[in-house]
Amino acid sequence: MKKVVAFGEILLRLSPPGYLRFSQTNSFDIQFGGGEANVAVSLANYGVPVDFITRIPDNDIAQCALMELRKRGVGTNNIIFGGDRLGIYFLENGAVSRGSKVVYDRENSAMSQITPGMVDWDTVLEGVEWFHWCGITPAISRSAADACLEAVKAASAKGITISTDFNYRAKLWKYCDHETRQEIMTELTSYSNVILGSEYDAKMFFNITPKDSTSELGKKERKQEEFVSVCDQIMQKFPSIQKIIKTLRGSISASHNTWGGILYDGKKIYESPQYEITDIVDRVGGGDSFMGALIYVLLENKNDNQKALNFAIAASCLKHTIKGDVNLMSVEEVEKLMYGDASGRVSR
Repeated sequence: MKKVVAFGEILLRLSPPGYLRFSQTNSFDIQFGGGEANVAVSLANYGVPVDFITRIPDNDIAQCALMELRKRGVGTNNIIFGGDRLGIYFLENGAVSRGSKVVYDRENSAMSQITPGMVDWDTVLEGVEWFHWCGITPAISRSAADACLEAVKAASAKGITISTDFNYRAKLWKYCDHETRQEIMTELTSYSNVILGSEYDAKMFFNITPKDSTSELGKKERKQEEFVSVCDQIMQKFPSIQKIIKTLRGSISASHNTWGGILYDGKKIYESPQYEITDIVDRVGGGDSFMGALIYVLLENKNDNQKALNFAIAASCLKHTIKGDVNLMSVEEVEKLMYGDASGRVSR
């Protein structure tokens, strides 16, 4: 079976129980997650051989993160050790009209101190079909950005398909100015083939904005036209890109969202069904679960855009029902929803 490698940081997630605020809690629930790690877990759930590459300290907390990956079927043999601490983020779960909050504690983490040359990419990428990274990794430090560039160059040289989730995080890009951030992401993106991102990401990373839209179009059509305009500009800037995908979240409240997506391959727009998620359990990792599911389908048929989009949206819709960062749904469960069964009946 075709193999995938994901590269990024795994984090310790600390959340007040239930919907308590930070100021109310005397304890924290523990989870582990992180953009690329979440993608790796999704793929492992679908039976895809997947390795996760990161740098973690050699201590008991990092070992807990390793155990979490291993029990989900993610390969960890090529993870490197070093540094003093695992990155942390604190999550306060929102409800109804109160949004969730995230506080990062990632400075000087083991992964933020990774440098080029630490990972033997020639060995790691042997027999690999797909490589995934996201925009959070280059955001945590310049050395992490340089290590990510080393990775995508190695993957590209081997003819491996490269995907990225742009994932712009204003709270993380602290070590450089706007122009340097654009230079870093421009070089990294030049090696990518499949992109998950929005118009906002394009503006923040490349200064690309939609061209003037046709005023007589309806709201949906105008939004779609703006997305295609941005996609065309990105594809012109980066000839290696074959597909650009965007998730469509409508926030009625913190607990009630609509969820859909669109995919553009340079010629045609593909639209997914739209789901209504009325009682969100946990929305963190929704985009990662989408990306993992998309990769799963495209690994088998890189041209099956509609099925890939529909499967990815169904998978990420179901992720909203699962506590924690990672999606724990099987292929059969995702396909059940994708083909129209949203009953939630007991499986006996």
